[in-house]
Amino acid sequence: MTKQQDSEFRLMSEAVQAWYRFYEAPPDDRASRVLRIAAIDLYNEGYKTAEDIAFVLIGTYVGICSTKINAPTSASVH
Repeated sequence: MTKQQDSEFRLMSEAVQAWYRFYEAPPDDRASRVLRIAAIDLYNEGYKTAEDIAFVLIGTYVGICSTKINAPTSASVH
């Protein structure tokens, strides 16, 4: 992993962790997968800070249930 990839990974990880803290939700494998994919999509769309990505994740995935059934993609936010 390059230094840039490591930095990008940390940024998206911080965004996902912020989502968990905001909703006071325990870590969940399926939710984490959905949130990680969404965070990558958001990063690729131009969101370059953990705060910006977390803000969109929090607004898009409202609570743990929204990551389980018919979860929207980050593209649906735009």
